[in-house]
Amino acid sequence: MAGLSILPIPQLKDNYAYLIHDSSKNVTAVVDPSEPTPILEELKKQGWKLDFILNTHHHADHVGGNLALKGTTHAKVVGNAGDKERIPGIDMPLDPGSELLVGDHPCQLVLANGHTQGHVLYWFSEDRYLFTGDTLFLMGCGRLFEGDARTMWESLLFIRSLPPDTQIYCGHEYSLSNARFALTVDPSNTSLKTRLEHLEQLSKKGAPSVPGTVKEELLTNPFLRTNDPGIKKQLGLVDANEVEVFAELRKRKDSF
Repeated sequence: MAGLSILPIPQLKDNYAYLIHDSSKNVTAVVDPSEPTPILEELKKQGWKLDFILNTHHHADHVGGNLALKGTTHAKVVGNAGDKERIPGIDMPLDPGSELLVGDHPCQLVLANGHTQGHVLYWFSEDRYLFTGDTLFLMGCGRLFEGDARTMWESLLFIRSLPPDTQIYCGHEYSLSNARFALTVDPSNTSLKTRLEHLEQLSKKGAPSVPGTVKEELLTNPFLRTNDPGIKKQLGLVDANEVEVFAELRKRKDSF
């Protein structure tokens, strides 16, 4: 089975959409298109047709390109059935846990409430690719618009449990800011300091930071390190549970 090609497509100010292509079946999907033009230009450049539009959640900067892309390419819009009233043009409302084939490659919808109710991740378990939308960013996580700290933390536990070599494709280019915040709560983390230096070099080149890996996130993302004694001490929450630590981290990040 041929592997998947994944192309990050910058959108708006700091969003990413992703083209996913199976060359053996000539099947292509796009994840979270904010705007149609950059997607259509890249499809033309690659000589690909668009078959699926995969939405992680309903926010406008993730679904804004749905209708124009659907009208031009006749691609099928896929999303969580529980959020179908808020996803423009949805054709395939799927329940979390359902599996979609992108060519020969199975992709599972995983429920990840917290940023919004009905947010899903797209998990290609055989390929070890995870599209996280606004649930997890590199060294960060999404704001809690429609969920509480426990809900989001439980969603992040799924990501924390994945194989270390899983590649993470998130919805925004927030990595540099996230790394700088992470250092304020995890100042002795040498892996984090090294990663920040790398990100600063990427930023100077205008290069994307995605993808990251689960292994890197477990070493450097404070929102996945809620049981770390050093972070708990830095927060003054030595005896707190992981949800309490997560809530304090999210509170601090909101005002960073």
